[in-house]
Amino acid sequence: MSGLYLSRGLFPEEFLRPTVEFILDCQRDSGEIPWFEGGYTDPWDHVESAMGLSIGGELHAARKAYEWLAGKQLEDGSWWASYRGDEIDNANRRESNFVAYVATGVWHHYLISEDADFLRAMWPIVDRAIGFVLSLQSEHGEIDWAVDGAGQAKGDALVTGCSSIYKSLECAHNIAITLGEQRAHWLASRARLGKALRQKPERFDRTWETKSRYSMDWFYPVLTGVYTGADARARLAARWDEFVEDGLGCRCEKQQPWVTIAESCELVMALLAAGDHARAVEVYSWLQQWRASDGSYWTGYQLVEDLLWPDEKPTWTAGAILLAADALTKHTAASGLFCTVKVLDEADEARERRILVD
Repeated sequence: MSGLYLSRGLFPEEFLRPTVEFILDCQRDSGEIPWFEGGYTDPWDHVESAMGLSIGGELHAARKAYEWLAGKQLEDGSWWASYRGDEIDNANRRESNFVAYVATGVWHHYLISEDADFLRAMWPIVDRAIGFVLSLQSEHGEIDWAVDGAGQAKGDALVTGCSSIYKSLECAHNIAITLGEQRAHWLASRARLGKALRQKPERFDRTWETKSRYSMDWFYPVLTGVYTGADARARLAARWDEFVEDGLGCRCEKQQPWVTIAESCELVMALLAAGDHARAVEVYSWLQQWRASDGSYWTGYQLVEDLLWPDEKPTWTAGAILLAADALTKHTAASGLFCTVKVLDEADEARERRILVD
């Protein structure tokens, strides 16, 4: 199918139900959601898939996913880079944006489920995770991308990773406000991180070749609210022709003739965040040609070789498809999470606390 044009109030629930079922079928009894059956699980993509389950109304399955993640958290608040069931798949590093993303997922699930018990249960997990992440923030504002197996910081920062953390800090703050917890320094750290992303490019990619050739470095600062309004629109316009293949999707890397479906979905939400609804609808409409018969979606398409590559249909790509559809149609109470910046204040705290008590 191609040409699926979505707008507010028109969430294609029947069409996307197989996509939700695909994630459910891949989820293990423990709650773990691997990339695909037989694959490994990393904390970031696990959360992305869990958000897809929440959008699909599978709240119990989504909660199990977060409970599995909680059970794997290390004492310092972090997670290893990947797992296979009860085994650690990659003990070489722990990535800061992977660790922070639990806050985004937990807040997303709460917005949809309104499950106060879930939010309370997950608070210690979020609190420890953010504590670990902020321990890697430098005096300049950027946050180191990872620590090695021994816990030593890797000594560099990523634009995409730090942008993702920027949104996670917004969500973590909102969780704290809702629960009446005092974590004012989280907002201060977020402000320093945003300033580094906007004004200190020299603090990123210090020890390797610039990652600016990747599309996520281009649109993630818009997707996560680092840039808003006219600045966001200008950023997307500046490199549109470098990354976007008309009728196909968004390239993962500028020099590679390869469009990827998850990045294209994230670009859809970045366009919505920048106020470009028409182009967001158009880009999403291209993506249904990469849908498999079971409702899953291929990772990407290689333009020159004219082939689907790699031979994988990840759960997190399905999650991204659901997130973008939700953002376009405003189907759930979490639909605006990646399209708007919403930082709760003390007045919101009083209101949210009343909701929790009731």
